[in-house]
Amino acid sequence: MPVIKFYKHDPIPMEMHKVKIVQQLHLLPARERLEKMKKAGYNTFQLHNGDIFMDMLTDSGVNAMSDNMQAAMLRADDAYAGSETFYRMNDKLTDIFGMKYLLPTHQGRACENILAEHFVKPGNCIIMNYHFTTSKAHITRLGGHVEELVKDEGLIAQSTLPFKGNIDLDKIEKCIEKEGADNIPYMRLEAGTNLIGGQPLSYENMKAATEITRKHGILNLLDASLLQDNLYFIKTREESMKDKSIREITRMIADLFDIIYFSARKFGFARGGGILVREEQMFHDMEDLIPMYEGYLTYGGMSVKEMEAMIEGFEESMDMDVISQGPQFIQYCVDQLDAYGVPMITPGGGLGAHVDASQVVGHIPQEEYPAGALTAALYICGGIRGMERGTLSEERNPDGSERLASMELLRLAFPRRVFTLSQTEYVIDRVKWLYDHRELIGGLRFTHEPKTLRFFTGLLEPVSDWPEKLLEAYIAEFGEDQ
Repeated sequence: MPVIKFYKHDPIPMEMHKVKIVQQLHLLPARERLEKMKKAGYNTFQLHNGDIFMDMLTDSGVNAMSDNMQAAMLRADDAYAGSETFYRMNDKLTDIFGMKYLLPTHQGRACENILAEHFVKPGNCIIMNYHFTTSKAHITRLGGHVEELVKDEGLIAQSTLPFKGNIDLDKIEKCIEKEGADNIPYMRLEAGTNLIGGQPLSYENMKAATEITRKHGILNLLDASLLQDNLYFIKTREESMKDKSIREITRMIADLFDIIYFSARKFGFARGGGILVREEQMFHDMEDLIPMYEGYLTYGGMSVKEMEAMIEGFEESMDMDVISQGPQFIQYCVDQLDAYGVPMITPGGGLGAHVDASQVVGHIPQEEYPAGALTAALYICGGIRGMERGTLSEERNPDGSERLASMELLRLAFPRRVFTLSQTEYVIDRVKWLYDHRELIGGLRFTHEPKTLRFFTGLLEPVSDWPEKLLEAYIAEFGEDQ
């Protein structure tokens, strides 16, 4: 969005849309929120949406659709096979990315399953700038392992570096030398590193990294789920790209990769996913996995109405005014909290604002899930549902010990075109209050711990009565009804 100047006000993010449909929100009284948190096992995934005031768990599948996306749903062709909707979707993605072959799936992790099933064998190594929970889980369940080669600077919480998601080029070379190119089926680059603050990659880094792997005969894969944010950052932070259009930058990136996959719950603003393949034979080598796991080849488990909506969403993702709102709201939230002294991941990335829980509640051992505790505390003290991105989101080592995360983050996702600036100010206010009372927050321990992706369905309990003490301090400040 353009920078709007004000006569009597400092610049603030300006929504480049008007609201036509609204959904009523409810803020439960504080004591009720504590009871809901107890029933949810101190896991925000287990909360009922009706008990939440502001849902900042994720931006996946919860973005607001535009009027054109809603209208497009009416033209959907619901044929089981040969749907014209699929061909329109394929044509749109070919136009944007220059890749002719599309394997449709119901969402991003389904793409990861298909790719892992096809490429990963026991003992294989997959190079990544940084892992995502499900991308890693699909690889490890098949006996592969992941090498995370993000540059060391990417794990520095507070800095001014513009592209903290960049992969370390020297580490790529050393990994290939150690593992052998024949044991590395592909390199996966995530355009917007989800687990370390939504930090972007530069175009130049992607170009240099893919040149290295291509030289060794290793395939290049792009996880484009958060691409729209990464495009914004390349356009605004990378000097050589400032005169390029979003569409031009997208095609330049796409030309570096053999396969691009995405969750359309993020990229495209709807609910679905897809794998784009450059070579015809590779497409045919994987196509039988779609009807086996997803659905027929012209819908892949998606609703055709959603497919029509995402066709419009793909086009809107090429519009700078559309893709800029998320990063600008996130940066505003980060800047305000940073000015208040709250430790944040800086600069602001895509997806959401990230609170550095390792500094906020550094008195909590990582084995007691500090980011998870801070996430639970924020719901109690504001009805805001965020997501833990730390040790709780990892899986245990084979010997049962905790795999301690590189970062302990409370993620406050900003679904696109959903929240207003006044609601953002409410979030800032409650996070600041919680920071000022951080010594009251204690740790958590599991009462039910799944072996895989435990952060989704695991249940926990506090290690002490800290939630009650925190609640009483909150009520003393704001009253029973807040």
